[in-house]
Amino acid sequence: MTTVYISLGSNIEREYHIQAAVTELKKLGTDFQVSNIFEAEPVGFCGPNFYNCVVAIKTSLSLDVLQQTLKQLELQYGRAPDAQKNQSRTLDLDILLFGDVVQEAPLTLPRSDLYKFAFVLLPMMELCPERVIPGDGRTIAQLWHSFEHSQVLWPVERIAC
Repeated sequence: MTTVYISLGSNIEREYHIQAAVTELKKLGTDFQVSNIFEAEPVGFCGPNFYNCVVAIKTSLSLDVLQQTLKQLELQYGRAPDAQKNQSRTLDLDILLFGDVVQEAPLTLPRSDLYKFAFVLLPMMELCPERVIPGDGRTIAQLWHSFEHSQVLWPVERIAC
């Protein structure tokens, strides 16, 4: 079993899509945890605010199968097959960490979002502050404490997940 951290984001029917994704992801493994949900302004474009959170799960799925499953879930819940970066979306599911895997292609791990976005790093702080980032050597807490906190996040009152 591999411990995986997956970021969830939605700015179209946010509550529905976050709840749906959490329900679907629970089916993929054991020891499921979900961070608090945070509201954040979109980065790189104008649009409705996002709801974001991170889930941790232990899974027996391979990295390739997990990635394909997440992409299928995005499509199932209305994401356009040709969706581009920096646009509104029903559901965005990204693997942040897959065990201790470090790779550049076909999927970069650890995902660079860990170093760029408060809406990814703060939920990781809640779930696993002492987790060492593979290939980096710092913990999530160390990264958070050195992070430029210019992005504003608002905690979302707990929705039923």
